[in-house]
Order: sequence, then C-alpha cells, then structure tokens
Amino acid sequence: MRNNVLVSTPCNLNDNPTEKKSKLGSLLVKVRSLFPSAPTSRDFNLYKKGTYRHNRDLLNYRILFPGHFDPLKKYPLVFILHGSGERGSDNNAQLTNGASLFLEEKNRVAFPAIVVFPQCSKDGFWSNVHITNEANGKELHTFQIAGEHTRDMGLLFDAVNDFLTKPYVDKNRVYIGGLSMGGMGVFELLRRKPDTFAAAFSICGGDNTVNAKAYAKKVPLWIFHGENDTIVPAEHSEAMVSAIRALGGEPKFTLYKNVGHNSWDNAFAEPDLLPWLFSHSKHSDS
Repeated sequence: MRNNVLVSTPCNLNDNPTEKKSKLGSLLVKVRSLFPSAPTSRDFNLYKKGTYRHNRDLLNYRILFPGHFDPLKKYPLVFILHGSGERGSDNNAQLTNGASLFLEEKNRVAFPAIVVFPQCSKDGFWSNVHITNEANGKELHTFQIAGEHTRDMGLLFDAVNDFLTKPYVDKNRVYIGGLSMGGMGVFELLRRKPDTFAAAFSICGGDNTVNAKAYAKKVPLWIFHGENDTIVPAEHSEAMVSAIRALGGEPKFTLYKNVGHNSWDNAFAEPDLLPWLFSHSKHSDS
C-alpha cells in the first residue's frame, strides 16, 4: 500500500508530540465554530467536504462530526460506501443513500460519531470483482481471491489509515458499511484490514467465499439482501453467510421478501441497525 499522506479535513492535525497540545487548543475553537452544537435541520451541508490526496490521485469524501464535537475526546468512526450509481467527482452524490440516517437528531444524540462518506471515481470500483454482461441482460459477478486492489480501494485503504492517526478517533470503535458496489467493497476492505473494524454491515453485496477466512471470526457482520434482487443476486449474500458460519463466525442475515435491488431502503430503516453497530468494540468483543 502507499504511504499515508495528509487528509484535508476541517480538523487536520500535525501529530508531532511537541506541537500537539497547542494545536489541539486552537483546533477546539476552530472546529466548534464550524459545527453547530445543536443543528435543527437534516441539512446535508453538515457533511463537510474533504479530499484525500496521493500524488495526482484524490478521493473526495463528506464528513459529519458530532453536534457537540470536542477534539479532545475520542469518537467512533464510521465509513459508508455507496453504490455504482453514485460514482463521480461532485462530492455530493454519495450522500444519496444512508446519509439522512446519521443526521436524525435522535441518532446524533444517542450515537455521537464521526461519519465519512467517500466517493468512488466515475469509472472506478470499490472491489476487484470482474463484471461481465450475459446474453440475458444480467450481470455476472466474479469475485477475486486476494489480488491487487483497485485505484479507489487503494485510496480508501490509505485514507482509513490516515483517519486512524487522528487523536479524536476511538480506534476500538471503527465501523464500515456499504450497499451494492459498496457492499462488495465492505467485504474487500474487511479482507485487507480485518483487525481494524469493530463491526460491519453489507447491503446487497458479495465476495469470494474463500476470502471469508480473513474476517469470519474477527468482525461481527450484519448482511442484508433483497430476495428479488436481479442486479446483485441474493445468492451472493447467502453464500457469504454460509461460508462465514462454516468458519465459526456468527453473522446476522436479513433477507427481505419481495424486495429488489434497493434493499438499502429497508436496511437503513432497521431500528436496530445503529444500536447493533455501535454496541461493538474491539476491546469488549475480544
């Protein structure tokens, strides 16, 4: 993987021990001015824009901080990976699905966390799955075993590493979720960083079952799929659930009857999703 470089968030820090104390003091004032303590609307502008750069490559993202954010405290960190329809460079489309959930006031109060929505490039992909179009118009997904990461996954991998250096991130409570292409990306990132995440969820995703051995017993998983999904067949999730269980893992699995590809609408409406996610900690689960 590439060496870490600066993540340009509104809360970027120089973590040199000799400078950290003074940096944190001035940062506290700056950050509190950027993020109101009691937002009253579900305004997507609360997701501040940021960019992770490596040489000429960049990964855009939107980041939501807790309403009463204090950089002297530590917070859970959540990454949400979007589907292929939200790819691009506008640094906005990735908020289409799931972003409103984290803006609900009851959730911001109950689960104060830092939430990051990265955006995959227009022609990129989160996972290194091979997709071919069949004669019947359906897509055939061939999930790879190991192999080189895509450009966007490489940037995401390094961006995650960079976020983990921030003093306000609770490294025992880092989570990832995603839908469709992003659900596939969740499995791949778990394979590449199985010791990083305290819990994860994948919506209408998939992976090569051989890869499950990397995370089956390390990361609690909740897997969702629509029974009538014709874009990413439910068999992909069913195969992963079976593989994880065969390896000693205990994934939660929700298969929605009479639901197609947009099972993320159902998953993000699950009242237990966030309580389940944030209940896990690497320290307490180990």
